[in-house]
Amino acid sequence: MNLVKRTLTAAVLIGVSFLVVQYAPRILQFILMQAFIVAALWEFYKLAELKGLHPRKVLGVVLSLLVGLSFLFPSVPLGLALFAAILVAAVYYVVDIDSAEKLGPFPGSIAITLVGTVYLSFTLNHLFRIRFELGAAHVYFLAAVVFLGDTGAMFAGKAFGRHKMTPVASPHKTWEGSAGGILVAVAGALLAREVVLPAIPLWRALGCAVLVHAAAQVSDPLESLFKRAVGVKDSSNALPGHGGFLDRIDSLILATPVFYFLVMYFWK
Repeated sequence: MNLVKRTLTAAVLIGVSFLVVQYAPRILQFILMQAFIVAALWEFYKLAELKGLHPRKVLGVVLSLLVGLSFLFPSVPLGLALFAAILVAAVYYVVDIDSAEKLGPFPGSIAITLVGTVYLSFTLNHLFRIRFELGAAHVYFLAAVVFLGDTGAMFAGKAFGRHKMTPVASPHKTWEGSAGGILVAVAGALLAREVVLPAIPLWRALGCAVLVHAAAQVSDPLESLFKRAVGVKDSSNALPGHGGFLDRIDSLILATPVFYFLVMYFWK
């Protein structure tokens, strides 16, 4: 039944994502992306609360959207948006911390609130830049490398896995699975290049696949560490068979900006 749920949920997510990326207007794509990021951020803050931290969730959402606006409006520098988020957080806490009782959890609260914003809004909003600065084809290329590579790593790990790669974060991940994931990611890059980006030189596509999926293989267990720290398997049950929003995009958190910067600064 879990496999059926996973398959159905995946089919819906893939279909909706394709329609949005391919056909939705710019502002709608931005709104939907912010909604997804906010959902993942809320789950992140809930994990922090289970660890005894005190993130200000609503403030974090505001800061996330503030950072996101710099991706919607190219005239707003990203550095300015990040500084504005820090400044808004500083003003909020200076005004809010008005008793010794509130002072105790303050350091952890401001740290986890800001970390959530950078960890999710700063990183994942690069997907919006990829779509509208580079084109939909680059989104499909990234998706092929990350998600096909993840699938390859899973099957290779089950078939050949012997040596643990991240025993604390992801006990089932192995170096054999990692190697299999890289190979399938390269195959995914070749397929995506053939179908949607034929003008890209072969060596660039292959090099990008290796580096991007390496970043994805760090990004996935990093998210798992947050869950292991509080003793939960999934960030939520929002997506049947797939856990939460944070679980669904864990590999993209680091892989997305890596791909963007590779294309912007090394593909040219």
